[in-house]
Amino acid sequence: MLTLSNLSPNPGSRKTRKRVGRGQGSGHGKTSTRGHKGYKARSGSSIKPGFEGGQMPLQRRIPKRGFNNIFRKEYAVVNVGDLDVFEAGTRIDRAMLVDAGLVAKKFDSVKILGNGEIGKAFTFVVDKLSESARQKIEAAGGTIEG
Repeated sequence: MLTLSNLSPNPGSRKTRKRVGRGQGSGHGKTSTRGHKGYKARSGSSIKPGFEGGQMPLQRRIPKRGFNNIFRKEYAVVNVGDLDVFEAGTRIDRAMLVDAGLVAKKFDSVKILGNGEIGKAFTFVVDKLSESARQKIEAAGGTIEG
């Protein structure tokens, strides 16, 4: 009968750990499977990612082009046509758009574009608006703060 006291894994399903440096009788003594001398036999040795044995690494061989601006602002873009999911008179800001799933959380700023039609009046608190979006929002009776 199988009980908690006699449980064991299936034969061959668990591999025993290789115990190195435990004497000659273990078969993994003396050099502890590292071979004789050389960089990989030394303590503290580890080949760094990208190291190609002294050959100029690929990262340094290929030409570098362009410029990556680390201060660049990435705007999440929302069209006015996508805003019909909200009720009329809603105050729409970044947090509201994230909760609705229209904007990913990774973006710092939000820009509203004028693609589509807007039929309800909203109050907008966003970072940027296109001119066509501004006209459509004001034509629908909406307001823009900030």
